[in-house]
Amino acid sequence: MTTISDPQTTAVPPKPEKAPRERGRFGVFNAFSHTVLVGWALLTTFPLLWAIMSGFKDDNEILTSAWSLPSKLRFENWSRAWNEANIGLYFLNTAIVVAGALVLTMLLGSMAAYVLARYDLKFGRFIYFLFVGGMMFPVFLALVPLFFVVKNMGLLSTHLGLILTYTAYALPFTVFFLTAFFRTLPTEVAEAGMVDGCSHFGLFFRIMLPMAKPGLISVGIFNLLTHWNQYILPIVLMQGQGAEKKWVLTQGLTALTINQGYAGDYSALFAGMAIAMLPVLILYLAFQRQVQSGLTAGHLK
Repeated sequence: MTTISDPQTTAVPPKPEKAPRERGRFGVFNAFSHTVLVGWALLTTFPLLWAIMSGFKDDNEILTSAWSLPSKLRFENWSRAWNEANIGLYFLNTAIVVAGALVLTMLLGSMAAYVLARYDLKFGRFIYFLFVGGMMFPVFLALVPLFFVVKNMGLLSTHLGLILTYTAYALPFTVFFLTAFFRTLPTEVAEAGMVDGCSHFGLFFRIMLPMAKPGLISVGIFNLLTHWNQYILPIVLMQGQGAEKKWVLTQGLTALTINQGYAGDYSALFAGMAIAMLPVLILYLAFQRQVQSGLTAGHLK
């Protein structure tokens, strides 16, 4: 004969409590870690805010009271930097090069990573390690041969030359990151798509690529920051007569700093720096959750 126990009288074992010493140890560690993170956040954001704030000052305020707030908002500094210092032209050139390189990098990188992750190729592992080895190759070692290769192709001082070069140097990290991400996606979904008659291209573009959206956004943000802040490659590949009209932001800001010397237009310089920083900063803040989810997706699955 069976009896049903009363749920009200069923004994529930109490949860073990942490010892006072253990709680104190974790409390001290949490306080220390939070202090370090707050200090790092201030160390990172303060220069950005100071540069934006200095963009609204005049030269006298920048030189005499660098840490004070501007007496008024001088938007003419931003218009002067955009028009007279050619920051608008450099911004447009940078947007063209970065957009082209980012689209090409994400398309080729995602396709290569998908094949390496989901298909059993004869030399797939060897090709994968070739991409990984490309991450360890410093760009400085290839500047001289790269210059002559781009020159012989007739792409020196062109946006297309920069786009192809940016793409080549961003592919190793993109393939490395997305290969690990594609391996975490469920195989059952791909098998169901193949059973329903989906082709390999349709399976990739219609099923697997949308599922990899967090990883694509994460690696896309990193590539965007790398392309936007690139300096050494434009310096090497943007040379010759008339190349100034095709300069990117990093070249334009550097030339503005050097040409002005000690009697420069510092307010316009800070405004130009703020114009160069704000787009990528706003974009990162808009997609920060997708970046975090993309970085942790592989570990959670």
